[in-house]
Amino acid sequence: MSTTSQKHRDFVGEPMGDKPVTALSGIGDSLGKKLEDQGFDKAFVVLGQFLLLKKDTEMFTEWLKDASGANSRQAGSCAQCLKEWCDAFL
Repeated sequence: MSTTSQKHRDFVGEPMGDKPVTALSGIGDSLGKKLEDQGFDKAFVVLGQFLLLKKDTEMFTEWLKDASGANSRQAGSCAQCLKEWCDAFL
């Protein structure tokens, strides 16, 4: 993957805590609202889905595109962000 955004680096660089879903790289206000409407209101809830999919970034990307209408770039950015967070903290 090319360079990462500041949002990505900020998320991966510290514990998740109670961050909102919009703290995830690739998830802005519009996608965040769609996810919140489905019960994915916090970053850790989206992480739970990532873990349920056994950290499979391809499956997670497809799920996120279906669940929120994210495009491939947005979904890939979020998947990469969660993968790197897991590598650092799990």
